[in-house]
Amino acid sequence: MKIQPDRPLVLASGSPRRRQLLEQAGYVFTVRRYEADEDFAPDMPPEKVASFLAAKKASHFREGIGDEIIITADTVVILDNQVLNKPADSVDAVRMLEALSGRTHTVMTGVCIVSREKERLFDDTTLVTFRKLTHAEIDYYVEHFKPFDKAGAYGAQDWIGLTGVEKISGSYFNVMGLPVHRVYENLLAWV
Repeated sequence: MKIQPDRPLVLASGSPRRRQLLEQAGYVFTVRRYEADEDFAPDMPPEKVASFLAAKKASHFREGIGDEIIITADTVVILDNQVLNKPADSVDAVRMLEALSGRTHTVMTGVCIVSREKERLFDDTTLVTFRKLTHAEIDYYVEHFKPFDKAGAYGAQDWIGLTGVEKISGSYFNVMGLPVHRVYENLLAWV
């Protein structure tokens, strides 16, 4: 069975978690980082943001694309119809984790796979429930794990995910930043 496209595959992301997941899925690829702004219109429905940002990142590569297949992605956390993106600092991270404590929230990852001749844009949704976290636990996590590059100020694979997440409904890998099962399904269009 063949899963690897015959063309160069590029992960356009600096996320070590996305790189790890694609490697574990058996893909051979290169990494090309691009620091896109993650701005979106304030009136954009939260469930549209992840796909919008993934497509926005892909648009940077579209003009000069050669024979490559480019994968971009963006993950957001949604609570109370508000997007919790990456925290600005430790105060912001604590605020986000306090809001998530004892509650269920939505994690959405938007993915754009683009080549010269076609594009696939999709997203995946997972519900995550945290137990009630203490202030000491939140402070410990932020101080020791510095989750400033993570949507919602946490990583499911980190200490807070291991000790604080009670329930996940949907793809765990989506919460880590890449719904690998959906990437695999969509990459088959190039195999």
